[in-house]
Amino acid sequence: HTARSQVINAPMSALRAFRPTLTAARGLATSTKPIKVAVLGAAGGIGQPLSLLCKLSPYVDELACYDVVGTPGVAADLSHCPTKAKVTGNLPAVGSWPPSGNTGLEACLTGADVVVIPAGVPRKPGMTRDDLFNTNASIVQTLVEGCGKYCPNAVLAIISNPVNSTVPIAAEVLKKMGVYNKNKVVGVTTLDVCRANTFVAENQGMSLESVNVPVIGGHAGITILPLLSQVPGAKFSDADREALTHRIQFGGDEVVKAKAGSGSATLSMAYAGYIFTENVIKAMKGEEVTMCAYVESSITEAAYFSSPCTFSAEGGVKEVLPFGELSTYEKGWFDKMIPDLKKQIAKGVEFVNGK
Repeated sequence: HTARSQVINAPMSALRAFRPTLTAARGLATSTKPIKVAVLGAAGGIGQPLSLLCKLSPYVDELACYDVVGTPGVAADLSHCPTKAKVTGNLPAVGSWPPSGNTGLEACLTGADVVVIPAGVPRKPGMTRDDLFNTNASIVQTLVEGCGKYCPNAVLAIISNPVNSTVPIAAEVLKKMGVYNKNKVVGVTTLDVCRANTFVAENQGMSLESVNVPVIGGHAGITILPLLSQVPGAKFSDADREALTHRIQFGGDEVVKAKAGSGSATLSMAYAGYIFTENVIKAMKGEEVTMCAYVESSITEAAYFSSPCTFSAEGGVKEVLPFGELSTYEKGWFDKMIPDLKKQIAKGVEFVNGK
């Protein structure tokens, strides 16, 4: 009975054993402040497994789930897991008179330290991330307005695609509200690093724990640039370099096709979102954390760019780091990427502000 209890009550041990190297982290956590994580879109294909992983995390004290349907059931289900995080589930408030606002969203967001936003519609075969723009842009705008009102100091971890545009949308919304902090509006590109680490380790016969591929740029197609030249000890043939770069850039398409119309990359994205969220919290608790993230940046011509960033105890990005020297091959992709990325950023800004 004792051994069985230890297994049941240590649900993350196996997961941690196979966690890829996505960060450089040093030091021990020192802060004891309780941490509240809100997941907006918690009943969806990404939201449910993401919420489960956050419930299992020893770094999360309170987990608040919000969606337009299903969240009370998701929260009730999660609450049966024997881990410390207290779980709540909220729906949009029913209309009232006098108008009281969205009390469901308010309850979810009030006091949140990190808000993870996977809400929106998934991609289907033949759709690009850009095809999702009109629907998901409106959803992100509405939810970020709630964040600006109810938890203006929270770190926003944006997963909703197209991330290259939704992060600028979030930033412009918060600027209009007078509560924008560039260090706390972050696009989650961790899945690109997960894919790069997985595919490179497999190709090179390396252990996952020893591989940490920097992935820079954006989070769609050719705007994703894995820096394979910066992987210590790796030697790629030209054919392998080409194939790996393309597979990392279009890994999402691989999953969309394999699911044959039933969804997109939900489980791996949930895992990546959880890793990102937990690392943000680790930094808040005093650990030194460095990981790639899509943020407001001045290191290229693009106003937003993913590169290695350090994270702070105050929450969010501490410093945007340079990405180092590019190979001739990578420089070619970089030059192709920047015009596309700038257009996708402009599309997000224009959605909020008009042309």
